[in-house]
Amino acid sequence: MVTLTKIYTRGGDKGQTSLGTGARIAKHDLRVESYGTVDEANAVIGLVRLHTSEDETVDSMLSRIQNDLFDLGADLCTPQETQRKATALRITEAQITRLENEIDALNADLQPLTSFVLPGGTPASAYLHQARCVVRRAERLTTQLAEREDLNPAVISYINRLSDHLFVLARHVNDQGAKDVLWQPGANLES
Repeated sequence: MVTLTKIYTRGGDKGQTSLGTGARIAKHDLRVESYGTVDEANAVIGLVRLHTSEDETVDSMLSRIQNDLFDLGADLCTPQETQRKATALRITEAQITRLENEIDALNADLQPLTSFVLPGGTPASAYLHQARCVVRRAERLTTQLAEREDLNPAVISYINRLSDHLFVLARHVNDQGAKDVLWQPGANLES
């Protein structure tokens, strides 16, 4: 467990931060960009939850996802090749399977799409689409990092599955898709 007694340490005043191993790297390092973007996604999910508190099932899903995103950040913050490899917190297949099961359950009640969905409909849905976009950015950064360094393969699978989950959940909170805003290709070409 983490104990924070002092919030500022001045340790990052020269543009570096500590990894889970204690090693120091630049704050703009691709690894830091990756877990920083995961943290940003978590913050957007916090905004979503301001609009889902009345739906206990959805709010519970989002609560679990927020916790998973801290696990994911911890995984990314601790390189695979370190001495802490055996004790480091890692994303697991069980977390990915849970997302897949939730996607399947949510999607079963939705009508098939006839067009792409535009963000909107309800505030919760719009914020879920924003979270999905941030997760996709985290995925791009993380796959770039994986080309340079050894990563837990479940990290990329979890991020990929999470963006699908957020998309389906956005439709679910849009009155089972009834309030989805659909793209109309070329609708504004002739004004």
